[in-house]
Amino acid sequence: MSRVAKKPIALPKGVELNIQADNVSVKGPKGTLSIARPAGVEIAIEDGQVQLSPATAEQTAITGTLRAIIANMVHGVSEGFERKLELVGVGYRASMSGKDLNLSLGFSHPIVFPAPEGITIATPTQTEVLVQGADKQRVGEVAAKIRSFRPPEPYKGKGVKYSDETIIRKEAKKA
Repeated sequence: MSRVAKKPIALPKGVELNIQADNVSVKGPKGTLSIARPAGVEIAIEDGQVQLSPATAEQTAITGTLRAIIANMVHGVSEGFERKLELVGVGYRASMSGKDLNLSLGFSHPIVFPAPEGITIATPTQTEVLVQGADKQRVGEVAAKIRSFRPPEPYKGKGVKYSDETIIRKEAKKA
């Protein structure tokens, strides 16, 4: 069995894990998440910890994957996930109007991005965008969608970038 699948998942206070025949759902203070349960993976809750084990040798790989997904779901409903984006460039601005994110990224028109269900978007400053939510995959997906409006370019570094991302710079052509 994989090392990831052997590791138990600790359930924090206020988090419930419900196991049905076809899906697994996690409920906590930040919301409820669920995933389809693959056949051949046994899930047991003992002393506030969740332990996964494969029924057959062929199910070992999916057991480790399912353990990582359930651990992310438990972390998401208890603490939540966030991605921070930075706008680099002259005149690049972000602002909120209701639940819509307004971006000025050097185009002739502003970009209006509505926040999807379960995701909260905030702008602490005009050049920062904070994407928060319980589902790790959805938070990353929304952050990638916002970044795709103007990805950073390698010559001046202008564009929308993740806060922990480093842009590898290129030297311009010389005459």
